[in-house]
Amino acid sequence: MAYPHRNHPTARTGSTTVPIPHTAARTALFAGALTAALTAAFLHAPQALAEPSPAGRNACETDPEAPPKQQMRAEWIAGVQNIDWPSRQGLSADEQKAELDGLYDEAVDNGLNSVFVQVRPTADAFWPSPLEPWSEWLTGEQGGDPGYDPLEYAVEEAHARNLEFHAWYNPYRVAMHDDPSQLVEDHPARQNPDWVFEYNGQLYYNPGIPEAREFVVEAMMDSVENYDIDGVHFDDYFYPYPAEGQEIPDEETFAEHGGDFDDIEDWRRDNVDTLVREMSEAINATKPHVKFGISPFGIWRNSSTDPEGSETSGSQSYDDQFADSRKWVTEGWLDYINPQVYWEIGLPVADYAVLVPWWEEVAASTDTHLYIGQAAYKVGNEGAWSDPNELSSHLDFNRDHAGVHGDVYFSANSLRTNAQEAMETVVTDHYSSPALIPVKEDLGGAAPASPEASATDEGTLEITAGSGEAPAYFAVYGFEGEPDPEQGECGIEDPRNMLGTVRADEDGAATFDVSDGSGTTYYVTALDRLHHESRVSEAVRLP
Repeated sequence: MAYPHRNHPTARTGSTTVPIPHTAARTALFAGALTAALTAAFLHAPQALAEPSPAGRNACETDPEAPPKQQMRAEWIAGVQNIDWPSRQGLSADEQKAELDGLYDEAVDNGLNSVFVQVRPTADAFWPSPLEPWSEWLTGEQGGDPGYDPLEYAVEEAHARNLEFHAWYNPYRVAMHDDPSQLVEDHPARQNPDWVFEYNGQLYYNPGIPEAREFVVEAMMDSVENYDIDGVHFDDYFYPYPAEGQEIPDEETFAEHGGDFDDIEDWRRDNVDTLVREMSEAINATKPHVKFGISPFGIWRNSSTDPEGSETSGSQSYDDQFADSRKWVTEGWLDYINPQVYWEIGLPVADYAVLVPWWEEVAASTDTHLYIGQAAYKVGNEGAWSDPNELSSHLDFNRDHAGVHGDVYFSANSLRTNAQEAMETVVTDHYSSPALIPVKEDLGGAAPASPEASATDEGTLEITAGSGEAPAYFAVYGFEGEPDPEQGECGIEDPRNMLGTVRADEDGAATFDVSDGSGTTYYVTALDRLHHESRVSEAVRLP
């Protein structure tokens, strides 16, 4: 069983230069793939290229065979137990940096556009937190200074590659052991022993104690306030997964803090709901552009238990972790929900083809985006997972469900080991063209002004921001042959024409390598950090 994500359904920057993508993407580029024409008004209105015109874009017909232009493509990078990064305790700062660089580079090679990096695995920190000790998963010694700021480095290097960075936290887990004396002396859990309970060999903050809940929110918000992260991410651990023969030791807490609740399980769910709601409110009050998402266990409730549930018969997060994940979506507390649908298509107890439409329906009437958690770690197991095409089949299925906005893979190390072949198939079948991250309109933001671009004798595009607020990054599109107004209006809606993206530096400038692009016409757009896209630049060709 992979850890920390559960899978068993019944068990419980300066100016940056970016090369043109590899051959497959380039071949797709020159395929053209323009199947629609604009109305005469747009074709003969060159001034329309100078300012955003959503109505104009909406008039474009799109090729039904084209892949999605906006799609979350992410991986989890786990720190607990050194699953992904760092790969072991005690590496030097340079070795840790090199490992993360390698994971990020592989993410880019796999066509991903985001990373979810675990920065608070066990009530400890991957940054110099004033509230919690340095993580033992960095140095092997809790409280041991790694000699640099891992979170700062992780954010900067993700952005340098134009990867969106989601900081991943585990709210309540204190330790993978049950001995408080092993924690550093000034650990908040030792200073406040009444906040902590032991369950199944591990230590947890008690979600039913208001002071403990307020502390974990404050501890996580320290990083939100002080780092340029793009998202806050929780996994599936709230109350611990049930262990046979054990009861959560919170009867006294319930007696003291249960209020008007008659049922301890309803009270526990309310405790988790309160954490989710308060974290959502804190993020929105501090940095409203930062997204908040959770990756719960893939089954909320079975229909045999609750008519609102899915046609499944596995463990239920509502009952087992007291995580009312459906409520978090319908109440609007989350920007995205990322259920761990870690089962194959056709599995009777928890069918992927049943759960994805169920989650799609839950999110359909809300502003919450739906991403699907994919079990890359299971590739190579017996049964359906022995087929390296299983992951690609999941994405085939998702293409028929417009409410699915993307996928997140657990975890990074699996994509370079057991799931390497499967991911190569995913890249070939689904990720051969770049994708922008989906826009969540209720977070605000606006498309920047169109950028300016020029070509150099050295085969690069020199890109600068237009007027107004500087963009976060640029997207570059290429078309074979002479300029055509249709390219800049509708051609950019097909991601097969996108060469890639490049982060803007502090001055709103970037450089993009097009040295092999003789005979190609280029257009560039500017995007804000929330992925609103400008109209195109003037057409550019190499000298």
